[in-house]
Amino acid sequence: MTFSTKFPSDLRIAREAGLKPLKKIASDVGIGENLLEPYGESVAKIKLEALEELSDRPRAKYVLVSAITPTPLGEGKTTMTVGLGQAFRHIGRTATVAIRQPSMGPTFGIKGGAAGGGYSQVVPMETFNLHLTGDSHAVTAAHNLLAAMVDNRVYRQNGSFEIVPRSVAWRRVMDVNDRDLRNVVSGLGSQVDGVPRQTGFDITAASEVMAILGLSTSLLDMRQRLGRIVIGSDPDGNPVTAEDIKAAGAMAVIMKEAIKPNLMQTLENTPALVHAGPFGNIATGNSSVVADLIGIRSGDFLITEAGFGADMGAERFFNIKCRISGLKPDAAVLVATVRALKVHSGRHQVKAGEPLPEEMQRENPDDVYAGAANLEKQIENIRLHGVSPVVAINAFPTDYDSEHEVIREVAEALGARVAVCNHFVKGGRGAVELAEAVAEAAEERSEFRFLYPDEASLREKIEAIATRVYGAGSVEYDFAAARKLDSYEESGFGRLPVCIAKTHLSISSDSTLMGAPKGWTMPVRDVRASVGAGFIYPLCGEMRTMPGLSSHPAAERIDIDENGEVVGLS
Repeated sequence: MTFSTKFPSDLRIAREAGLKPLKKIASDVGIGENLLEPYGESVAKIKLEALEELSDRPRAKYVLVSAITPTPLGEGKTTMTVGLGQAFRHIGRTATVAIRQPSMGPTFGIKGGAAGGGYSQVVPMETFNLHLTGDSHAVTAAHNLLAAMVDNRVYRQNGSFEIVPRSVAWRRVMDVNDRDLRNVVSGLGSQVDGVPRQTGFDITAASEVMAILGLSTSLLDMRQRLGRIVIGSDPDGNPVTAEDIKAAGAMAVIMKEAIKPNLMQTLENTPALVHAGPFGNIATGNSSVVADLIGIRSGDFLITEAGFGADMGAERFFNIKCRISGLKPDAAVLVATVRALKVHSGRHQVKAGEPLPEEMQRENPDDVYAGAANLEKQIENIRLHGVSPVVAINAFPTDYDSEHEVIREVAEALGARVAVCNHFVKGGRGAVELAEAVAEAAEERSEFRFLYPDEASLREKIEAIATRVYGAGSVEYDFAAARKLDSYEESGFGRLPVCIAKTHLSISSDSTLMGAPKGWTMPVRDVRASVGAGFIYPLCGEMRTMPGLSSHPAAERIDIDENGEVVGLS
């Protein structure tokens, strides 16, 4: 086995961190104190004036951290992102990491927090995983203000146009897992209490307002995107927007402070930009464009993370986020684990919140090799975009050297660099091999390219992703989905990129298909438009946009002790 299983909790490690003043963290990468707005001692907002003030500084190497298709347990991308950022200091280079702000729903649900883990964390852990600077609350308020104004317009119908009540698709959001709110009826009571209609709640991370926060390039750009949100249609079938009902201005006011990225630090005092948290299934699953535009001028390397596997977050990073930001990645890290590849062999199953089956913990390099098709396909998916992949083996206590060697052999056979990483127990020192490999890969000439051009039709974009990234043989559209695609093209939305909403547990749209299935048919059952955010999202399978709580959610273990300290947070 790789290292001892006896280990202090993440919260204990985080509490023992030696934090530096944030103005020192910022100055180390060229961000002046004049650009900081402190929120207590451990977090600061970065003013948007930084975009102009830092524009003449050298551009950092831009590195994406992605992964093979994960298990329900996750494979440690955030921990890897933080560990890699810390490792660069050990080889004499500077780095900044940029990650999403976690949703409090999973923090109190089954997944726990998202600050990283072990000796590769963003700290303070409690601040990071809970309210931070209130950005998610601002998204919730702005989203629900629009919902209230939509319902008010439907109730009063006092404008130059009417909204067809059954066309209203704008639900409400909250940052708590609550399955009972997935489907509700609003407007019940007397006539003065509104117009009854079936609706529901999504988690805040699934809000289009959150996606807009993640993809806006400036305050003005955010204001314009909020105005383009489509909330329903008029009796003639024309789209009705937030601008039409005069809600976008007030929404932008609520979001005025949220557009500023948050600055924190890692356990080893590496700067960390924490900003936006769009859902990984129906949105981009990436941190904000604004944070990256600032971070790209802050040090030698900017390391950012994309949600789920390379078929999901990385594909959207390349084809949506980079298309908007204009930035081009220099290298990509592909996180691989022994346990995930054993699952992709089809011989094992894991469940969130439960320990690994005993048979998975036995030394078995053959099982790792049997699941290697997924690793091979995800390496290919990175290369499809002209980016050099570096495979990072995230070492766990249940791994064996023989199993790591299989991953190394498979990756090197495809020409990818490989590094075994122990950053969880060793911090930055445990990812030095990875930092050296990434630095080499980033020096290679970038041949970054989009998977499809803007002018391709929506169907061509969907089919390019399905066949080239997912390995599908064909795409099949339900009648309603086909009609919506035609309608979106006619409405002028055809140049938007697409963000396919599907399971993250398989490269395919069927969560039961492991490895790298080929030749299957991808069903598109519905298509929706996030016009404000700037993408169309086809739905391939059932997408839960409001999670539920487990039998024993993390909230049961979280409390305040007699000293006023948070306990039970993980």
